[in-house]
Amino acid sequence: MASPPHIVVIGGGSTGAGITRDLAMRGLDVTLLEQGNLTHGTTGRMHGLLHSGGRYAVSDQASATECIEENRVLRDIASHCVEMTGGLFVKRPEDSEEYFQEKLEGCKDCDIPTEVLSAEEAREIEPHLAGDIEKAISVPDGAVDPFRLVVANAASAQEHGARIETHSTVTDLLVEDGEVVGVEVDHASGSGVRVHGTEGGTEELRADYVVNATGAWAGRIGEMAGVDIEVRPSKGVMTIMNTRQVDTVINRCRPKGDADIVVPHETTCILGTTDEEVDDPEDYPEEGWEVDLMIETLSELVPMLEDARTIRSFWGVRPLYEPPDVGSDDPTDITRDYFLLDHDERDDLGGMTSIVGGKFTTYRMMGEEISDHVCAQFGIDAECRTAEEPLPGSEDFSLLRDYMDEFGLRSPIGRRSAERLGSRADEVLDVSGPNPTVCGCEGVTRAEVQDAISQSGSDLNAVRIRTRASMGNCQGGFCCHRLANELHGNHDEQTSRAAWDELLQERWKGQRHALWGEQLSQAMLNYALHATTQNRDRDPADGESEVEFAAFDGGAPDAGRGNEASTDRTGSGTDAVADGGYGRGD
Repeated sequence: MASPPHIVVIGGGSTGAGITRDLAMRGLDVTLLEQGNLTHGTTGRMHGLLHSGGRYAVSDQASATECIEENRVLRDIASHCVEMTGGLFVKRPEDSEEYFQEKLEGCKDCDIPTEVLSAEEAREIEPHLAGDIEKAISVPDGAVDPFRLVVANAASAQEHGARIETHSTVTDLLVEDGEVVGVEVDHASGSGVRVHGTEGGTEELRADYVVNATGAWAGRIGEMAGVDIEVRPSKGVMTIMNTRQVDTVINRCRPKGDADIVVPHETTCILGTTDEEVDDPEDYPEEGWEVDLMIETLSELVPMLEDARTIRSFWGVRPLYEPPDVGSDDPTDITRDYFLLDHDERDDLGGMTSIVGGKFTTYRMMGEEISDHVCAQFGIDAECRTAEEPLPGSEDFSLLRDYMDEFGLRSPIGRRSAERLGSRADEVLDVSGPNPTVCGCEGVTRAEVQDAISQSGSDLNAVRIRTRASMGNCQGGFCCHRLANELHGNHDEQTSRAAWDELLQERWKGQRHALWGEQLSQAMLNYALHATTQNRDRDPADGESEVEFAAFDGGAPDAGRGNEASTDRTGSGTDAVADGGYGRGD
């Protein structure tokens, strides 16, 4: 029997993971390559909306129809990743009545269920809506955890034989006789799960077909083979609040505009967004006024946001695409539909197809279409099963209540664990030893952290996206060191410290545009904990010279020897001050 064709999928976001799962379930040999963690790009920087299609029901009905179809699918196959919050399109006095009616008609045309609510009925659902709103349209919007969903797709792909390589950057495409025949990839820490300090290397990976699913980075991959992929990256800001000011997705019922959505997500709310075209998906300004715009404008819908606590902000880049002959000036005019670019037909370059555009909600549909296309290249007749077979964790979500009873999960922390794990709760939580809480803000237990470490090596940011540990109000202030401690036993001290520092840096960078009020106090407390109590900015163990622990035995130097002792603060000799021999400087 002939071996199945080997397919390389570049890009570990929702689309790439969905394609990898689909192809692997059809029996193909698949390798997924991602330059960072899973969800490193656009997928990990979105507001978590499971679209009903309502946002596109007037301007882009093809996309709206795709959204409501996939909304229904994801509720079934990814139930442990989805919260059906419902959504409201809210009309203020200054908003157009004509557009309100167009929204209703558009939803009807796209088979999106709706109900018109009076202002009083809308405030019964969401009491914190502004007192002067006029009415609202309810739609079946929801919230989805993109990290959990992508990890579940990758796990399913692995169960079907796929190879998943993160922190593996494609540096070149291998082209022979006008056909892509593989890739050159640089592994940051070797093949397999990432372990800090492990030497990486370059691998030449031969492939029968390559799928470019890198989103906003698709053009860079195309350049490696000399083809143009006209992706138009568009940045948007999201601002995370400290709690759920609303429990329903709140949309402003007006034509395109910035700052028009609030998404309740896990323990927080995410405010969004802007839509501004940029040249580089990795190098663009992140400006404070954009955050101010989110809060000021969305306070018109939910006034309490004006005085609420902001815990961080982040920016994502949409991989927008339109055929070159369209030429829209405004990125908000560009379709949210997706495009499959067969480079053999388009550019006389065989062996590779790119998929661009689209939305997170339609990732599975995109994966199905390109998997059909890839199978057709090899005459393979294999049906797509991704719309019917649940993802790991959602196989039998009715078991959730049983697990809560079985494991005595009566506390909020226990319930949060089971809700995150879904049908995997039995597998993960049935441990013989103690299972203390590691992250108090998000209610993450040791069992969950250890389960994530088994999938992630020493990469604590990979643990974070699997568990939400360090993503709550304190932004890791009270749990980053606990997470690093969980590496003990499987990884040495140096590896654990490198992983700890990397997690701290990631947690700090998103707080730059949230440093006022209570969050500034939180940030100062975190700094006091990390830089002083834990000495993370000047830790002797991070120095190049070995720590002289014997220097601590005699206590501080004698007063009479102060000048003598202070002549050597670099750790050479036994007269170094009792800082373990690490020169702190002035």
